[in-house]
Formats: sequence, C-alpha cells, structure tokens
Amino acid sequence: MSPRSFALLLITFTCGAQAAEHFDGKAWWETVRVISDDKYEGRDTGSKGERQAQEYIVGKLKALGVEPAGSDGFYQSVKLRTLEIDEPRCQLSLVRDGHAQQLNLGEQAFFSTRFPPAPKVDAALVFVGYGLNIPEKNYNDFAGLDLKNKVAVILTGSPADIPAALSAHYQSRAERWKALKAAGAIGVIQIPNPASMDLPWSRMSLNRNHASMDLIGPEFDETAGAKLAVTFNPAHADLLLQGTGHTFEEIAALGKDRKVLPHFPLNVSVSATTVTHSQNVESTNIVARISGTDRKLKDEYVVLSAHIDHVGIGEPINGDRIYNGAMDNGSGSALLLDIARSLKQSHTALKRSLLLVWVTGEEKGLLGSKYFAEHPTVAAKSMVADINTDMFLPIVPLKVLTVYGLAESDLGDRATEVGNHLNVKMQADPLPLLNVFIRSDQYNFVRHGVPSLMIDVGAVPGSPEAATIKTWRTERYHAPSDDANQPVDLATAAGYEEVIRALVIEIADNPKRPQWKQDSFFRRYSQVAGP
Repeated sequence: MSPRSFALLLITFTCGAQAAEHFDGKAWWETVRVISDDKYEGRDTGSKGERQAQEYIVGKLKALGVEPAGSDGFYQSVKLRTLEIDEPRCQLSLVRDGHAQQLNLGEQAFFSTRFPPAPKVDAALVFVGYGLNIPEKNYNDFAGLDLKNKVAVILTGSPADIPAALSAHYQSRAERWKALKAAGAIGVIQIPNPASMDLPWSRMSLNRNHASMDLIGPEFDETAGAKLAVTFNPAHADLLLQGTGHTFEEIAALGKDRKVLPHFPLNVSVSATTVTHSQNVESTNIVARISGTDRKLKDEYVVLSAHIDHVGIGEPINGDRIYNGAMDNGSGSALLLDIARSLKQSHTALKRSLLLVWVTGEEKGLLGSKYFAEHPTVAAKSMVADINTDMFLPIVPLKVLTVYGLAESDLGDRATEVGNHLNVKMQADPLPLLNVFIRSDQYNFVRHGVPSLMIDVGAVPGSPEAATIKTWRTERYHAPSDDANQPVDLATAAGYEEVIRALVIEIADNPKRPQWKQDSFFRRYSQVAGP
C-alpha cells in the first residue's frame, strides 16, 4: 500500500469504527433514490427510463468537471437484438413409450432464450451431472456418454474440489455451450440446484417471457448450433428421472454437498415447438475519466465499473409492476458518482488515470461490459485493473467484505491489506454454488486479461448478518420491493465507499501494475492479451 493511502486510512478510521472523512452515506443514498424512482420505470436496457437515468449521471459528471471518455462524449453506443418467446404458441412435452406428456409452462418448466431456440426439436435426453468439462482438474462429465443430437440434462453446480472462480467460469454461457457442443449436444435442460436458488421457483418463472437480449456482431455469437434451452422446476424433476433407478431427492442431496453426480441416459425424450419475435435495440454505456498526473503512469487506467440498468417493468408483485433496482444496481451506480465527487472536490491527484464505466445490459447477460471489454474507448492494454461494484447491500454493520476473485491476482492481497488497516475482514466467496464470479461485469474484464475484483458487503456464514442478507435476496432481489422504501445502513455505505476509494488510490499510485497470481487459471487471458 502506498504511504499516502496508508495515511489516509489512519485518519479515516479509528479502531475499526467508521468515521468517514469523505462520505457520510447521505449523498450516496440520495443518488440511489433518484435513479430508482418510479419515473425511470426500472431502467430496462435500452428503455427511455434507462436513458433518463444515464442523462442524470452525465449531468452530475459535467457539473463535477469529470472528462468524457466514451466514443461520443460520455456515451458509447451498444447495439442489441431482443428475443422474446411467444409462449401461447409454444409447447414442451416429455415423450415416453410413444406417449407425450405436455408440460405446464411456467409451473413445470420454461424456455430460456439465452440460447436461441430452433422452431422444432425432438431429441433424446441424457443426464450429465453438472455438465462440466474442466481439463485443468481432469474433470469431464461428458466422458463416455453418447450425446450426439441429444439434449443434455444438468443440475446446476459443481464438485467441491473445483475452486469457486474456476467452476463459475466453466458454467458461463460461452464455456457451457462450448463443452456441450463439443460433446455433440443440441440443447440443454437445466435443473436449478435447490441449495443455490436465489429466488423461489414462483419468482424465477414470473418474468420468464421478458425479452432477452444479445449483442449484434459475429464476435459475440456464443451459442452457434444450440437449438433448445429449458429451465426445469426442481419440484417436478422426477418426471425426467422416471424409470432410471434414480430420484431427484438423491441427486439434489449430492448437489447440495457438491459431490460427484452420476451420469445416465433418461427413459424419455423431449419435444418442443417454439415461436419467437425479435427486434433491434440501441443502448449506451457511460464512460468518464479523471486523468492521472504521473508522466509515466497517466496513460494507464484503473477501471471502476457498475451497471446502471435493471429489469424494468414486469409482472406485478403485491400490485407493483416497477422493478426499481435501488440496490441492484443503483447502489453501485451511485458509488461511482460519489467516488468521482470525492476525488474532484478533495483535489486528490492520482498517478494513474481513473476510468468510470457505467455499463448497460448487465441484467441481460453482462452485455454492456462485454461490448466495452471487446471495444474499449481507451487502449485495451492500458487498463490495469477493474474494481466492480454490483448490489453491495449496506444492510448490515460493516464487519466483513466478500471479495470475488480474492485469490486470483495481487488485487486480492491489496484489498486484504486495506481491510487489515480498517479492521474489516476480507473473505473469499462463501457461497460458490451461486457462481457470483461470472454473474457481474468484472468477468468480462477478466476474460480480456484485466485483473479484476468485485467487492460486496458480506457476513460470516451462519451469522445473523448472513441471514439478513439471505432474506433480502429471497424477498427483494429482482422484485419491486428493491426500491427506496427499504432500510439501509448509511454508516456501512459510507465505510464501504471509503474502502473502495482507498483501494482505487492504492492501485492508481502504486508503481507496480497489478498481476495475476502464477497459479491462477485466469492468468492465461493476460498472456493472450499481452501486458
């Protein structure tokens, strides 16, 4: 840690009690309240509400004197194509001994448009465990199985001896389909692991027909050859297993403990008919810069990222149809603006430059960050690190921070050192089955060789604070109740902002460029991208 950063921490915190010098949580919360207001209608990707929220952010950046760094002022255009299922014209059946059992869409299963479906699919089914091929660990769920022109059935999750970040990587859409396609499969039926479901099935399926999106451009086609993707309700999964000698209770118990799963053909095939509609949509990323002052380092960038989109207007819950997205991700969007305000108003001079990136389309599959990482508005090799903030949940006292990617690069060491000085514990991902490492925007920077972290307010597993966070995710995550009418701990928000500010300054001022650990799987991406 640089001497200046350490001195800052000493005057900012005393004996672990947050006495925030630069933040009080109030300015942050006011920004959250504004961009999660009903008038923005949940900031759906490419919507009028998202554009208005972006205009609000840009107006504040201009007032602070922050420089634009997009391809068009503060903006970077992102071209997208929607795909929407026409469910009343679709059908999904299980066929056994020549007899078709039509499934109740929404209750028993639903189509996923993240893998664009073919109009008609009839195929045999094979249960392939977790559906993973991880050469680095000599693990292959497809070994010895005949999947040619068949649909793979998987339980989401991974074996316990696979590191969390590595297993999450291989469960990303691109890597998942790469393995399935190589094995000969034409589609996938995913059964959510009951031990790791963020949401109950009733809410998972509630907005199942909301349009999905993907980036336009051949470089973004990750699912070529896929013909079918279905999510199957665990409560009805025994329909798939009949006559195999296995039960879903058995499979789920193994999956909960991350044990190795069996693999076997199913005595049933699938028949699917789908109708979809598509249209083109344009959205934007916001990119801003606070220039560094060091002659040698000012052309390098520390990236601070957050997504500004949410899921928009959906099916009503308790009569409310606007999914405001206050914590997800008004919290991170407001933090970026607060960091910019703090640095500008305190006239803090950074050696490296700071790039502030509000990305679109995170809720549609990390699309804005995927586009930015592929087509950055600064030199690709100039980005030395990404610190991503997504739904950091200041709803419990600040004692623990969860750092996704903690062991992958020396950014984890730097974050830990910051935490040690602040008497805040830094922990690795305590819930690897949730695959958080690949579920937010830092992952796209990782895939382009940039050492990256995401940091959330955390809790010791089994503690009352952990129960509070779990309850929030069950009740408010992707629900209209994630709005400004919820309790927050402003002291936690302020303390979290101080941590991020100190870490950004440390990275910006440290002459040593962040490096991947020698044993990190993700180091290979930096070797491809170059130093």
